[in-house]
Amino acid sequence: MPTKIILDCDPGHDDAVALLLAWGNPDIELVGVTTVVGNQTIDKVTRNALSVARVAGIVGVPFARGAERPLVRPIETAGAIHGESGLDGPVLPEPTIALDARPAAQFIVDTVMASEPGEITLVPTGGLTNIALAARLEPRIIPRVKEVVLMGGGVHVGNWSATSEFNIVIDPEAAAIVFGAGWPVTMIGLDVTHQALATDEVVAAIAAVGTAPARFVGELMEFFAHAYRDTQGFDHPPVHDPVAVAYLIDRSLVRTVAAPIEIERRGEFTLGMTVVDLRAAAPDDCVTRVGLDLDADRFWALVVDALTRIGDPER
Repeated sequence: MPTKIILDCDPGHDDAVALLLAWGNPDIELVGVTTVVGNQTIDKVTRNALSVARVAGIVGVPFARGAERPLVRPIETAGAIHGESGLDGPVLPEPTIALDARPAAQFIVDTVMASEPGEITLVPTGGLTNIALAARLEPRIIPRVKEVVLMGGGVHVGNWSATSEFNIVIDPEAAAIVFGAGWPVTMIGLDVTHQALATDEVVAAIAAVGTAPARFVGELMEFFAHAYRDTQGFDHPPVHDPVAVAYLIDRSLVRTVAAPIEIERRGEFTLGMTVVDLRAAAPDDCVTRVGLDLDADRFWALVVDALTRIGDPER
């Protein structure tokens, strides 16, 4: 049976690819998409999600607008990486999907509570504000969620600071709630996603699909490549978020280990750091795992396959 997921995202170039992968792969059932402030403001990322839905021909999937700010901290966005719109590069089509009336946290709660225990997996690829709010709004979802597979953090590397990754540092209080809730959490962090590089060969394989969604991704990657080269010195951009979705399609793509994970909330230089304890084998009751390595070739093959399956939907 396909894995049923709620994709909680802040599109964002890599979030857009994650959404396309989730929609185009038959082993994933996309039961909802929620948006959260992060790469850009909530209005912009929500519009971006709806525009990507139109590009991909996504139908029958609810989209819900989420948190417009972190739990306690001021908004911090990533315009230098994702541009003024949050999805600079291609021309974004006008959305045709109406938003669900419920806030994202309520949508998550309602969906999990209406499903069988262990049926819904949460896949956050932005800040963890919505997931934390849902867990606080209705704690009964915690034992009912199958698992949380998130893109965020890093064991040995940061990107927003020397120690901290963007999705965690923008709302470390929310991250602490999510990592400490007691449900199974797998962290797909920078140690893994910095291996998911959109090389020239990858971009060529996507272009060879020859459809409008594939051209859309190519235009995304062109902007993303320049942004990463200019701001962080990458020869090719790391496409973080779809790795979390790919892990649920084929867990052998990512080597993970069980490890205790804590979130730094008070450090002067380490705010938002995901402190992963790899000193010894994790205790038997450890519910957190961390990704360490990626089979990048097979990962990109999944993305190309999803784009091929999506085809050229009516826009």
